[in-house]
Amino acid sequence: MKSLLKIGVFFTLFISGYCSIAQGTVTEYKKSVAVDTLFKNKIYNSPKYFKWQGDSLCWYKNNTEKESEYMLISTREGTQQKAFDHERLAASLSEFLEKKVEVNSIDIKELRFKDGALTFHTDSLEMECDLGDYQLKVIKPLEKKKRNNRGYWGSRFDETKKDTVASPDSLYVAFIKDYNLYVANTKTDKEFQLSYDGSKGNFYSAFVKWSPDSKKIMAYKVRPGENHKIYFVRSSPDDQLQPELESRDYLKPGDQLPFRSPQLFDVELKKHIAVATDLFDQQYRISNFKWKKNSSAFTFEYNKRGHQVYRILSVDASTGRVRIVVNETSSTFIDYSSKKFRYDTKDDKEIIWASERDGWNHLYLYDGETGKVKQQITKGNWPVRKVLEVDEENSHIYFTASGLDKKQDPYLLHYCRIDFDGKNFVRFTKENGNHKVTFSENHKYYIDQYSRVDAPPITVLKNAENQKTVMTLQEADIGSLLTTGWKMPEVFNAKGRDGETDIWGIIIRPTTFDPKKDYPIIEYIYAGPHSSFVPKSFQSNYSGMTSLAELGFIVVQIDGMGTSNRSKAFHNICWKNLKDAGFPDRKLWIKAAAKKYPYMNIDKVGIHGTSAGGQNAGAAVVFNSDFYKVAVASCGCHDNRMDKIWWNEQWMGYPVGPHYAACSNTENAEKMNGELLLMVGEVDDNVDPASTMQFADALMKANKNFDLVVLPGMSHTSGGEFGDRKRKDFFVKKLLEVNPPLWNKIYE
Repeated sequence: MKSLLKIGVFFTLFISGYCSIAQGTVTEYKKSVAVDTLFKNKIYNSPKYFKWQGDSLCWYKNNTEKESEYMLISTREGTQQKAFDHERLAASLSEFLEKKVEVNSIDIKELRFKDGALTFHTDSLEMECDLGDYQLKVIKPLEKKKRNNRGYWGSRFDETKKDTVASPDSLYVAFIKDYNLYVANTKTDKEFQLSYDGSKGNFYSAFVKWSPDSKKIMAYKVRPGENHKIYFVRSSPDDQLQPELESRDYLKPGDQLPFRSPQLFDVELKKHIAVATDLFDQQYRISNFKWKKNSSAFTFEYNKRGHQVYRILSVDASTGRVRIVVNETSSTFIDYSSKKFRYDTKDDKEIIWASERDGWNHLYLYDGETGKVKQQITKGNWPVRKVLEVDEENSHIYFTASGLDKKQDPYLLHYCRIDFDGKNFVRFTKENGNHKVTFSENHKYYIDQYSRVDAPPITVLKNAENQKTVMTLQEADIGSLLTTGWKMPEVFNAKGRDGETDIWGIIIRPTTFDPKKDYPIIEYIYAGPHSSFVPKSFQSNYSGMTSLAELGFIVVQIDGMGTSNRSKAFHNICWKNLKDAGFPDRKLWIKAAAKKYPYMNIDKVGIHGTSAGGQNAGAAVVFNSDFYKVAVASCGCHDNRMDKIWWNEQWMGYPVGPHYAACSNTENAEKMNGELLLMVGEVDDNVDPASTMQFADALMKANKNFDLVVLPGMSHTSGGEFGDRKRKDFFVKKLLEVNPPLWNKIYE
C-alpha cells in the first residue's frame, strides 16, 4: 500500500511539474490571441493630442479610468481644469443631435475658447456653445474630408499631360504641343513656339516653371527610361470566378532611368538658351526646381546614380551657365531618402543644409550665392534627427536630436533649438525618456510628454525661456494593466562586434513568466537601413512580439549596426552588404542577455520579419544558421535585384555588381540550414512576390526542406490572421517541440 501511495504521489508531482512547464498549449494560445483586448485601454492619464490657442491656452483630451475628459490649461493663470461642464454639454448635444451622447463619449475637435463661448467641430458641423447656459448653435456645416488615397507607390508622373501653366502676371500660358514648348498670349490667344528640338523620344515635359517676373521659363526635355512591369495573378477576385492578371510599373536595380535636361527660354526674345548637362549627366533623379525670387537664376537638385554625389545646382537666367552651390559627396552612400534637409531663406541668400560629412548628421549654413559654408550650425557626437521649424525672424532652428546623453539610450528623442550661427544651443528636454513636445504658437510654452518602454508617460507643462516645469499635468496610471499579469519590457544593451559600441534592444516576457522555466528566444527583426526600429516609447502591446511571447517565448528586438540614427560609421556597415543586417551584433547581444538570464535558451533561437525583415529572417538561416535555428520570412526581398530600384540602389549602390548576388538568399540557398517558413502575398506590389518564389525554387533545387504559404488576394503583409496562426504554430512546433492545438479549440 505504501509503495502504491509513493507511486501515486510521484505521478501527481510529475504531472503537476509537467503542467507547470507546459508552453504552447491551448491556454497560452488563448492568451496570445487575447492580448489586443486584454491589454487595450488600460493605460490611464496618458493623453495623446495637445492643441494650443496662442500662448495662453491649451486643451487636451485625457483618458481617465472612469471617463474621457477635456482639460484646459491656462499659462496666464497657472491652472489646469476641465474645459467645460461635461454633463451639461452632453445633455445639450443629446438634445440637439436627437441621440444620446454619454458624458464619457463626447467626441469633439478643434476647440476654441472666446468670451464665455466654446466653438468646436463635430463630424459634420462647426458649432458654438454658450458656456453660460450651454445653448448650442450651428456656425456652418463642414465639408466631408476626402480620404487621402495616395495610390500605388510606384505610379509614374505623366509628363505628357496637356495642362497649361499661367505666367505669374497672367499675360501668358505655357503648354506642350507636338513634344515642344509653346506660349500663348491670354489676351490675343496668339501662340508661338519656343522650342524646336522636342521629339517623341526626347520630349518636353508638361512640368514647366515661369520665373517670378514672367520673362523666362524653365522647361526640361525627357528621354524616357525603361518600362519595367511586374505581373501577378489575383486568384480569387471578389467580383468574379475567374482569376485576373494584374501588372504594376516597377523599376528594379540596374534598369535604365529617364534623363531630364533643363532648358531655359526668354519669352520676350523668343530665345532658347541651352543648358549644359555635364554637371548632372549621370542622373538618378533631378528635382526641386525653384526660381530665385529676383528671377536671376533657378536651382535644382541632382542625385547622381549610385547616391554618392548630391548637388544643388544653379542656372543663370541670362546665360544658362550651370554652377554648383552645394556639392555633397560620400565614399559610401548619401542617405537622401531619410536625412536630406534643405531650407532656403526668404531672400535666397542662405541655405540650411543637412550633411553627415563629419561622421554625424548635422546642419550647415551655406552662402546661397557663393556656395561656401558659412558655419557648421550643429556639432557633436550625436545626430540631428529632424528639423521641426525654421524661424527666420529670430534666426532659430527647432529640431530633434538623440544621443546627447551618455547615460541614456542613444535613440531617445530630445527637442532642441539653435541659432543660424551655431550659438545659443538650448535643450528643451533632458529627462531620461523618449520625448514628444508640442509648442505654443509663439514658442513661449510647451507640453512635454516623455516615456520609455519601461517607464510610463509623464506629461508636463514647461516654460520655454528657462525650460523649467510649470506644472505636472498627468502621470500615467498602469495599475489596471499590471493586474492582467502584464510584464514590463526590459531595455537591454551589450557591446557590438567592435567591442566598444553599445547595441540596444528590448526583451519581452510572457505574463506567465517563471525564471525557473526554459524559454526559447525569438528575435523580431527589421534591419532596413532607412531607420532604427526598436520601440522607445511606452506601450502595452508591441506588434510582432507581445502576442508571440504569450506562447512561452522570450521575444527580443534589436537595432544592430547597419541601421540608421547613430553615427555614419555605424550606418555604413550596410553599404553593398545588406546580408550583414547587423547579425554579428545581434548574436553578441542575445548571447549577453542569455548569459545574464540563464532561462533564455541560447540553443533554441528563432527569428521572424516582414519585407526587409523577411529578407533578414531568410538570411538568418542562410548566412547565420550556426546561431538561428528557425525562421519565418514574410514577403521578403530575398534578392535585391528583384526589389524596387530606389530602396535597393540606395544601400546596395550602382552599378549592379557581384555584391548583389553575394547578398542574395536565393543565390546562396544551398547554405540554408534550419527550419524555414516562407510566406508571401500573391499580389504583393511592394516587394515582387517572384522574389519569394525564386528563393523557394532555389531551395527546392538545393534539396532543402522548408514550408511555403501563399496568401491569396493579399499584398505586402505579415500574413494577416491566417499568417499569424501559421507563424505561431511553426515556432511552437519547431522551438517548443509541441504539436500546436487545433485553432477551433482556441476560439471555443
